[in-house]
Amino acid sequence: MDTSPVTPHRLDPAGGCPHAVNERLLARGAVTSVVLPGEVEGAVVLGHEALKEFLAHPDVAKGARHFTALNEGRVAEGWPLMTFATVQGMTTADGDDHRRLRSLVSKAFTVRRVERLRPRIEDLTSTLLDGLNAAAREGGGVADLREHFALPLPMGVIGELLGVDAQYRDRLHHLTNQVVSTDIGPEQAVAANRELMAVLGAVAAARTETPGDDLTSALIAAHDEDGDRLSRQELMGTLVLMIIAGHETTLNLITNAVRALCAHRDQLASVLDGEADWADVVEETLRWDAPVSYFPFRYPVRDLTVDGTVIPQGTPVLAGYSAAGRDRAAHGPDADRFDVTRPRRPGAARHISLGHGAHYCLGAPLARMEATIALERLFTRFPDLDLAVSEAELTQQASFVGNSVRTLPVRPGTSRP
Repeated sequence: MDTSPVTPHRLDPAGGCPHAVNERLLARGAVTSVVLPGEVEGAVVLGHEALKEFLAHPDVAKGARHFTALNEGRVAEGWPLMTFATVQGMTTADGDDHRRLRSLVSKAFTVRRVERLRPRIEDLTSTLLDGLNAAAREGGGVADLREHFALPLPMGVIGELLGVDAQYRDRLHHLTNQVVSTDIGPEQAVAANRELMAVLGAVAAARTETPGDDLTSALIAAHDEDGDRLSRQELMGTLVLMIIAGHETTLNLITNAVRALCAHRDQLASVLDGEADWADVVEETLRWDAPVSYFPFRYPVRDLTVDGTVIPQGTPVLAGYSAAGRDRAAHGPDADRFDVTRPRRPGAARHISLGHGAHYCLGAPLARMEATIALERLFTRFPDLDLAVSEAELTQQASFVGNSVRTLPVRPGTSRP
């Protein structure tokens, strides 16, 4: 794969610290070969400019029909990354199919519709902050911010947007978390995917019986009115992708931003003093500690040279967002430094942590709004909030796809009205 004799990097299914790994891989170059779980050969594009080029390249596809090892039967059933490759939806569609699916979903994420969600997001944030405060009182002053705040906020919002009844949301998070996990066993992976489809089938059935002003009802209506526009597989695949992308990314973004601000109190002070704003915190977190490390998959439709490295046709390629965010070639010699004033610097490179090109994240405006409101309200109400454990005691997610920690114990401190 790589024209150099460097041994392919074996990705750790259990995750680990992405930034230490990224630094070593970037030292090899902007593109490097990797070994995925199941001994599947792949590649990752890590450099900022190389990744921008690759994501927008006309000879790079998303459809699994271009995945050589899969089509040759060299990928076992229960492979932990199978859903990313085979689910039928926007992230695995190309050309006209991609445009058709994206157009159906994009109506839910217009600027006007997202702005209409602001009051609901603010109300939900306030309610969850009450819950975080109560959990801390019951826990001797300590509560898991991820469980009580960073998770239920985006899950609640995407649940309402999709018309997912509250009774299904906790289970959907558990199941999609297993889908995102890369160290899951084959039997567990198959069982999780089977149950996920069953739960989403129940969601679709409920919205079929009682349609509402939600995206699932709209997608079902599009399917019913014109069967060749949205197949059953595409409906289910779209729901899977929306649930995962609609809450996992924002969950990690809020978690990582709180960690960063607690570890950099001077940066928090800069925001509170007006030298930067909460939107700057969100953008710097997206760059410095991207909520996604290596996102699967894209496939060259011919042998492709990216930044001097040949990626053979049909190779499953990961987008290295967390690495690109700290690429010194793009973000300067201090790229490893968390600096909330960076987004305001003249000529500062914009991160690409939410994608680039035709597959740019549709939900980016919603994720930014949720995170900005969450952080502002959190630190306004709990200005002394801090971690209850050291960074060394935090455990990374068991995934090289998502980038965050499993829990975030915090001491909220005194609550302001």
